[in-house]
Amino acid sequence: MTIYSGSCHCGAIRFTLNCELVELTTCDCSLCVKRNALMTKVPEAALSIEEGHDLLATYEWNSRTAKHHFCKRCGIYVFHRKRAAPDHYGVNIFCLDGFDVASLPVRATDGIDMSLVCDLPREEWHGPRIPAALD
Repeated sequence: MTIYSGSCHCGAIRFTLNCELVELTTCDCSLCVKRNALMTKVPEAALSIEEGHDLLATYEWNSRTAKHHFCKRCGIYVFHRKRAAPDHYGVNIFCLDGFDVASLPVRATDGIDMSLVCDLPREEWHGPRIPAALD
């Protein structure tokens, strides 16, 4: 296994990945588009937070299955628990130290068509609407 080290911009959040990375992904959901995310998918057991656990902030929306984590100090998105695969994380590839983003293929994923499970979805959010009360 390969071990990758990563951090947020200010260095307060430090983490390691212990796995082989096989591809990078983009997502066209409203959140990923606004944060311009390029991610890699890793199993839950492969991610270890080494420092700054207390400085991680979490953003949840829609079904609240995905947990988007970012640094409270510098605001950088570091990783998120995935909605489509809750036993995996999507990791911001730009947070990995010295990683060559051209070394892996990039696959586009369809996030824009995922269902919206909330009572008041914003008009610009695509996807089928499912009232939160039915969730």
